[in-house]
Amino acid sequence: LTGVNFSAANLNAANLGDANLSGANLSGANLRCTDLSSANLSGANLAGADLYRADLSHADLSSANLSGADLSHANLSSANLRDAKLSSSYLSHAILFAANLSDANLNSANLSYADLCRADLSGTNLNHADLRGSNLSDTILFSTNLRNAILIAADLSYAKLNGAKLNGANLRSAILLGADLGGVDLTDVILNEADLSGVVLNEADLSGADISDAILFGTDLSYANLSSANLSGSNLSGAILSGADLSYTNLSYAILGGADLSDANLEKVTWNENLEWEDVRGLDKAVNVPEALKQQLGLV
Repeated sequence: LTGVNFSAANLNAANLGDANLSGANLSGANLRCTDLSSANLSGANLAGADLYRADLSHADLSSANLSGADLSHANLSSANLRDAKLSSSYLSHAILFAANLSDANLNSANLSYADLCRADLSGTNLNHADLRGSNLSDTILFSTNLRNAILIAADLSYAKLNGAKLNGANLRSAILLGADLGGVDLTDVILNEADLSGVVLNEADLSGADISDAILFGTDLSYANLSSANLSGSNLSGAILSGADLSYTNLSYAILGGADLSDANLEKVTWNENLEWEDVRGLDKAVNVPEALKQQLGLV
């Protein structure tokens, strides 16, 4: 069926498993509940197609056009979507376990509550994508564009995010346990109430970020840029803040017990009497410590 024209065709619940549909025109087609498992759809035009609950497991969709397609609840596990066009597509509750989405365009796509566990999203464009409640655990996100993406309550445990762009993203209540975010651009990101326990954030840019009420237990924030960030109410127990820039940062109600502040910049940091400094390490080596804070801690 190579190059066949099935535009706007009604193929509801058809069995097209293992079919060769490379380069086919299926734009606007009704493919609801259709079996396309292991089908070859490389370079096919599926723009605006209805693929609700379709089985596309192990299918080859490389370089296919799926812009505006409805793929909600579809099974795309282990599918090849490399370089596919999926802008404004609807993938809510879709199964994308171990799928290859590298270099795909998912700009403004809806991936809410989708299962992307162990998927390859390296180089993928997810700008303004809706990923709330999605499972991104163990996902490869190298150099992925997640600018302004909605990641509320998403699970990013052990995700590989080196080189990813997350500035402006909303990660409220997200789980980032064990994720690697070293050197990542997180300017103006929303991380309030997020779990960042044990996360690697060394040299990350978190300037202007909202990290209020977050869990940063044992988090590596060495040499991170936290200037003007909001850390009020956050638990930074045992966190590594050596060399970090905390200038103009809000630390009201934060817990810093056991944190390492060696060489950290505390210029014009704000705090209140409820800030917990017990067993803080390296404070004597911190720079630009406000005089009022020195007096409160008995450092003068």
